[in-house]
Amino acid sequence: MQLNKDELNFIPLGGAEQFGANLNVYAYQGKLLAIDCGIGFADDYYPGVDILLPNPQFLEDNKKKLAGMIITHAHEDHIGGVAKLWPRFKCPLFCTEFTAIILKKKLAENPECAGARIRIVKRHDPVEIGPFTTTFLPMTHSVPESSAVLIETDLGRVLHSGDWNLDPAPVIGEPVDAETFKKIGSDGLLAYVGDSTNAGVDGFSGSEAEVAKGLAAVFKECKQRIVVTMFASNVGRIISICKAAEENDRHVSVIGRSLHNMIGAARDCGYLDDLPDFIPEGDIDLVPRDKIVVIATGSQGEARAQIARIARGDQKNLKLIENDTVIFSARPIPGNEKEIIFVQNRLAGAGVNVISPRDTKHIIHVSGHPNRDEIKQMYDWVRPEIVVPIHGEKVMIEDQAELARHSQIKQVVVPNNGSVIRLAPGKAEIIDHIETGLLAVEPGRIVDANHVAISDRRKLQLTGSVHASIVVDGKGNVMARPQISSTGLLDEQDEGDLEFLEDLKDELEDMLKSMKRFDLSEVDMAERIRINLRKDIFEVLRIKTKVFVHLARV
Repeated sequence: MQLNKDELNFIPLGGAEQFGANLNVYAYQGKLLAIDCGIGFADDYYPGVDILLPNPQFLEDNKKKLAGMIITHAHEDHIGGVAKLWPRFKCPLFCTEFTAIILKKKLAENPECAGARIRIVKRHDPVEIGPFTTTFLPMTHSVPESSAVLIETDLGRVLHSGDWNLDPAPVIGEPVDAETFKKIGSDGLLAYVGDSTNAGVDGFSGSEAEVAKGLAAVFKECKQRIVVTMFASNVGRIISICKAAEENDRHVSVIGRSLHNMIGAARDCGYLDDLPDFIPEGDIDLVPRDKIVVIATGSQGEARAQIARIARGDQKNLKLIENDTVIFSARPIPGNEKEIIFVQNRLAGAGVNVISPRDTKHIIHVSGHPNRDEIKQMYDWVRPEIVVPIHGEKVMIEDQAELARHSQIKQVVVPNNGSVIRLAPGKAEIIDHIETGLLAVEPGRIVDANHVAISDRRKLQLTGSVHASIVVDGKGNVMARPQISSTGLLDEQDEGDLEFLEDLKDELEDMLKSMKRFDLSEVDMAERIRINLRKDIFEVLRIKTKVFVHLARV
């Protein structure tokens, strides 16, 4: 589609209907400004896939117009897709120092990103990116140097919130500066485009300082080894855990590559200077069980993360025994509940005490996203003419839209992924739609999430499959007994199932005899066999299975 150069448009390409896979675009004067490019977690709907990405086809098609991409912070749902997708749209990258350290490591893992340029931005310093004047503004969140972005154009100013909350006592950085945002409101703000994650939750999200106190209280109740699992990027939580461990005379060790990467970046930026050295992973067993806390990756139940490996018993440096404790200091990302419960059940089955935020009166997790009262406070400060809720599932986005209307915001636009929203001039509204979607990351490739292979896997896990192999001569005579095998349907060691397979082979031979009267191609013969075989199987098993027929004429 052709965008009007005289309009300021906002286009969410990802993150406006699902949690994660954030990718946002602003368009003005024939140029594009992208903000964030993250991953999402796949569920059972995508068998064989762990990670989803936003589809960047629009940026790829318009890469000559793409002035740059801003990364607001170093969480995977905002930064995780950059190294995988940057080769498709190649543009300058803009972020703060901490985020740049994380991003450089990711880019280095993909040889196709060798030409990527990162410009490190200081917050409060205006940066020109094409026709957009952008200013990074400090926000409290669960990773260092999270930023909102003020975008200034000739048609008005937009505040893109990134992820944030109003933590009154953050363990890293300073609280959000109310005066900065009040001034934005006084100078006039066209639109607020903001985080909807907790828009349906009343009150305030809480403070990380309270988590340190809560963890200290829980640690005091534990008599043996403690493992805390959390988001690897939550550097503030690492500090809280270390404070709680120190209060209980325990040392701290860390396992998990992504945790070590985050800690390394935080140390480089001076955020962990006050913490003692961590116990090396290989020395965990040298420390008495009641004198150590281990921080591990895997709070979302990821099969290859450390806490899942510990639960399976295949983590070589850390074994848990009865009455050890595992604390889940995180809340589930929507869609991950099943995997988390599976890991927790494994731990509990081994006699390990499992504690999640719902299991204790103490505060062991606070969200890095704003609750309703925090969003309302931001509205009161910046006084936008327009609110566009993003970052969340549809119900979350609708919750923020309802809050904005209740707060007397003049215009509220509820987007879908791909919505082209005119912010100015004139009335804010959806004026068009860009085809978008998700990409699926497989071990050796990236494909469309609707790829036929994924859809076939989904069907196969529900209905199983049957494969028939047949050899006939030039006249259609059967040269050998047909062979039939199945996956997910029959037990070939079972006498009844074996008898059913033999009956199917008899049916196949009868079908082939009847086909000799017709001059059919191999393709036509195979299709007739497939249809009839599927019908015969359904009559017995009442399952519409996938049937594959391999017919050879010799």
